[in-house]
Amino acid sequence: MQVITSIQNNQVKNWRKLHTKKYRTEMKCFLIEGFHLIEEAYKSGWEIDTIIVREGVDVPDWSNQYTITYVDERVFKEVTQTEKPQGIAAVVKMKKLEQKADDFVLLVDAIQDPGNLGTIIRTADAAGFSKIVNGVGTVDHYNDKVIRASQGSIFHIPIEQDDILEAIKKLKNNEYTIWASALEDAIDYHDIEGEEKTALIVGNEGAGIEEAVLQAADHIVKIPIYGQAESLNVSVAAGILMYKMRK
Repeated sequence: MQVITSIQNNQVKNWRKLHTKKYRTEMKCFLIEGFHLIEEAYKSGWEIDTIIVREGVDVPDWSNQYTITYVDERVFKEVTQTEKPQGIAAVVKMKKLEQKADDFVLLVDAIQDPGNLGTIIRTADAAGFSKIVNGVGTVDHYNDKVIRASQGSIFHIPIEQDDILEAIKKLKNNEYTIWASALEDAIDYHDIEGEEKTALIVGNEGAGIEEAVLQAADHIVKIPIYGQAESLNVSVAAGILMYKMRK
């Protein structure tokens, strides 16, 4: 068994480059870490290019159908970003998933925190949403922190990049009703019912949804604040509203 021991190895350098959006986009690949995420990619039918294994770590039987590259501990730490890596990572090829239903869509306007976006993707998957559209300024959904926070939901739900206003136009042409989440001039979410084809817009952690986007929505909805907090975390608010729409 050959083991890569040098961080100057060209393959290792290329794996490290996958931590940048520019290189991921160029190579149409991304890096994932841990047994759970790799198994989710496998079960969901995504193409695994290479499995990277730290010396001494056992791999699942199904992984033998793929290229497995063994590395020493130093190299593995160079390639991965988790604080306590499990000793297994993989390079996965990007894939466009098809929208399976014409019902609930989530529009994400300039969310920048990877943990927030990953949690939102996971919740949209759990709530049975048919698609997510990430607008300009939203963190790349192939960012490794986004993928970890999604707990593998990135492999289940179609996610695309588009200008939010353009996405709204397309949805309205397809007879969608558009909700936007904000606190000002808004309807209490208890007082509105989701329709069969509804899209929800959630916005940037600090600035909220852009004014032009708010103006394009059919309804502005709010979640009431009963305590002293100024607002809810965007991923929490998104989860409440997504499940309200499903109800």
